[in-house]
Amino acid sequence: MADRVHPVPAPPPRRPDQPPADADADADDEAPATGTAAAAATETTPLHPSFNRLPSPPPGTYIVQVPKDQVLRVPPPDRARRYKKLAARPARRRLLRRACCCSCAALLLLLLLAAAFAGAIYLVFRPRAPTFSVASLSIRGLDGAPSSSSALSPELDATVRADNGANRKVGVDYRGGGSVTVSYAGQRLAAGPWPAFRQAPRNATVFAAAMRGRGVRLSEEQARRLAAERAAGAVPLAVEARVPVRLRFGKVLRTWTVDVKARCDVAVDRLEGDAAAVNRGCRVRVRPLWWWW
Repeated sequence: MADRVHPVPAPPPRRPDQPPADADADADDEAPATGTAAAAATETTPLHPSFNRLPSPPPGTYIVQVPKDQVLRVPPPDRARRYKKLAARPARRRLLRRACCCSCAALLLLLLLAAAFAGAIYLVFRPRAPTFSVASLSIRGLDGAPSSSSALSPELDATVRADNGANRKVGVDYRGGGSVTVSYAGQRLAAGPWPAFRQAPRNATVFAAAMRGRGVRLSEEQARRLAAERAAGAVPLAVEARVPVRLRFGKVLRTWTVDVKARCDVAVDRLEGDAAAVNRGCRVRVRPLWWWW
């Protein structure tokens, strides 16, 4: 079997300033003679100063070395006040955030309690809107032939019925300051005050509302329509009322004062004297009380 042969790396190339191999052999022969002198020259020759200095750090890099015994754990007196002020900021922010959260939670809790209380009141008392109707109308000042050139001063006395029979435990207080008006085809004929009274549960109250008008002028088209409907025996009128009311739940609870707006469409058979009123429907609107909408 043949022996394995490993390749031998080639010798490094000789530099220009390197002496030839023969010169190295001669130098080896002369080494014993000059070894002592070379050693002496090496010991006495100083190194270049660049070898003694530490390598400089790269530009833009700074190294700061502080002894541990000089590290300040407590700020100096001239900086103590500023340090306390800056250190108190996070705690102040936490307190402010906590106060805001508590206020929002308290407000939400109050809203929930108010909603629960209102729901309980509604379930217990079951409030309903009262109903209105016009029983009769006494008309004066419209018996002549109306025209666009003449001014009218009508006087109307309406007999109104307010029925609170739908409420078994809720009373209604009609407060002063209300008004009731009568109009024809969008033109107001007369207006008057709504009387103030208190209505008990399951009660129906009939009262008279006096209305007066002055300087009323009808257009030519309105005058023609009024004459034709008067001849037919069915003159449509609109009775509108705006009344401030307050509800009474039992003997203790009271609501705030709200405005109730009612509109009743009626038809009368004549425009003088006591006329029979035929109700064509009444609507009641109370915005703050959603169950009366």
